Amino acid sequence: MATTYNWSINQMDRLTSDGFVVTVHYNVSAVDGDYSASTYGTCGYTQESESFVPYADLTQAIVVGWVQTSLGKDTVEASLQGQIDAQKNPVQESGLPWVA
Repeated sequence: MATTYNWSINQMDRLTSDGFVVTVHYNVSAVDGDYSASTYGTCGYTQESESFVPYADLTQAIVVGWVQTSLGKDTVEASLQGQIDAQKNPVQESGLPWVA
């Protein structure tokens, strides 16, 4: 089964003076059958580094694009895929041999 990825924006922090978004809180989840992995974090932006889009004109798709560019979409998805692969084929287990 192919892994599906879902990028979402949980929150944004913006300047009150002009609505410029300075921090984006994101979540990325990956699902492959019964296996799943996710990551949550933030990306910070400065007015020098981004072209301004009025706050009222922002969409989730626009902001997800910012985050994917900042983090590297392929890098994040490869990391999540690695977590799923490790669940499917674990290389380490925990336990005590005398406890059933």
